[in-house]
Amino acid sequence: MQTLVTGGAGFLGSHLCEALLAEGRSVLCVDNFLTGTRDNIAHLAGEPKFELREQDVCLPFDPGPIDYIFHFASAASPVDYMEHGIETLQAGSLGTMHCLELAQKYHARFLLASTSECYGDPLEHPQRETYWGHVNPIGPRSVYDESKRFAEALTVAYHRYRKVDTRIVRIFNTYGPRLQINDGRVISNFMKQALRGEDLTVYGEGDQTRSFCYVSDEIAGIVALSMASEREPVNIGNPDEFTILQCAQMVLEVTGSNSRIRFEPLPQDDPKQRCPDIAKAKKLLGWEPRVDLRTGLKLSLDYFRSAVGSTGAAKGIVAR
Repeated sequence: MQTLVTGGAGFLGSHLCEALLAEGRSVLCVDNFLTGTRDNIAHLAGEPKFELREQDVCLPFDPGPIDYIFHFASAASPVDYMEHGIETLQAGSLGTMHCLELAQKYHARFLLASTSECYGDPLEHPQRETYWGHVNPIGPRSVYDESKRFAEALTVAYHRYRKVDTRIVRIFNTYGPRLQINDGRVISNFMKQALRGEDLTVYGEGDQTRSFCYVSDEIAGIVALSMASEREPVNIGNPDEFTILQCAQMVLEVTGSNSRIRFEPLPQDDPKQRCPDIAKAKKLLGWEPRVDLRTGLKLSLDYFRSAVGSTGAAKGIVAR
């Protein structure tokens, strides 16, 4: 099976490439390295069924006959999509359209990597796939939120009007090895600050909630959805909900850091709560996450230590 993964050098994309190769698929990884890195896929260079092509999906391209397309190309962290706002909107619109055109041409199945950000600052809790969301269409996060909402609409339209075989996954907060330490996401921020002995930055009172899914669980859910027959969106995330303050305290515990917690003003449109209802994934896919947050943080610790250049003996770190 010839499989195309756009954004394959990104955090989730690189883990997806690994999982697909492990299944025996041939994988063409396409990335323009706006936010992805070659380091994420360097270990795959010797794989006979792996090919890397540097390509911007916002420009028309044709890799030849393809059986499956996983469209993961997009800036996904607040730091990245606020810096590359136009490119983020283009990846969700033009990039999605070009990939759907390929799927139509080669009769390929298409899976869109959408996001829990489609729910915005939700008024429904936990969030079910039937909830339409509470999104500011012109706020600072809108370049990402609306790019994914449009991408979903475009994906459904190609299925409805052109009979393209489509899938949509709504991805919730995911963490693990290869998460960039400067990308502004909760886990990477806290791990970096704790390992450097810096204050952990908590916004607001820290009572806003998130649900964190370890990367191996997230990828397993995505692959399961890719093989299922469901065409409407499916939440893939961990329903265990933590306040940001609880998460910070757990990071301090796992790292052994003596860092303190510093409170800063809450950013505009920062969601107050975020938690997936995964009843649909459980029923249709037989999937649910297995790795709890404390275990996942421990599994990620060596990666983050290496990423920040820490040996565990830097200021604020207790040797263990």
